[in-house]
Amino acid sequence: MDRPDTPPPLPHPHKARTGLNRLVHAFGYSMQGLVAGWHEKAFRLEACLAVVLLPLSFWVGTNWLETGLLAAVVVLVLITELLNSGIEAAIDRIGPELHEFSKRAKDMGSAAVLLSLMLCGAVWAAALYQRFI
Repeated sequence: MDRPDTPPPLPHPHKARTGLNRLVHAFGYSMQGLVAGWHEKAFRLEACLAVVLLPLSFWVGTNWLETGLLAAVVVLVLITELLNSGIEAAIDRIGPELHEFSKRAKDMGSAAVLLSLMLCGAVWAAALYQRFI
């Protein structure tokens, strides 16, 4: 229990930043997150596919709405994979022992990635069907 004369804990240095300084540091942390994601095999594969699919969305889409939707579902897969990797890293940080809650959290993260991949595949299949068949 804290004593009344104990000073409050200092905030994280990032919390004390304001304005452009905070934005620059937040951007740096985000770039570190992308680099960390790149070390995950699944993210690397999906990012390489995104390098192909994002420019292709401008060719397959017949208007800005279709192009945006095709690009958005690809980016959604990347976002979901990064969140899943973050969940897995946090669970692994807690401990290596097997636990039902840890398994459930990792399985749900994996299911989220699967659903985003299925959505991406369905949207792309529908767009390719409409465009070419």
